[in-house]
Amino acid sequence: MASIRVETVVAAPPGAVWAAVADVGNVHRRLLPGRVAAARVEGDERILTMPDGTEVRELIVAVDHGLRRLAYSVQGPGRLTLAHHHATFEVFDHDGGAAARLVWTTDVLPHDREPAVRARVERGIEEMRVVLEGER
Repeated sequence: MASIRVETVVAAPPGAVWAAVADVGNVHRRLLPGRVAAARVEGDERILTMPDGTEVRELIVAVDHGLRRLAYSVQGPGRLTLAHHHATFEVFDHDGGAAARLVWTTDVLPHDREPAVRARVERGIEEMRVVLEGER
């Protein structure tokens, strides 16, 4: 299984970063406006609607406020035809709590999808940093 780990420092309080990450039904507003057109939550699933109308279903596995950790799994093949996907976001204090360190870890199969997934994750975490810092 390919494992991808990216991180960024966000010039925002860790609690505010975590609040945005944990708000699973508002990813299109709080983390990835423009990349995700809409989101809705049905039970333990989050359904993301992309700008082209494509839907991505994600199982929300865990939202742990104590650890500031969100785990989710893309359900179905999706655009990249993945056999397996599991990812986590973790928010840590950085610089004594003056900023946040956002870590996104993604495990995928098949292995040969790693470059495509890595490119999306690297681009995505940078987009999130910009939004979280209010630079939009």
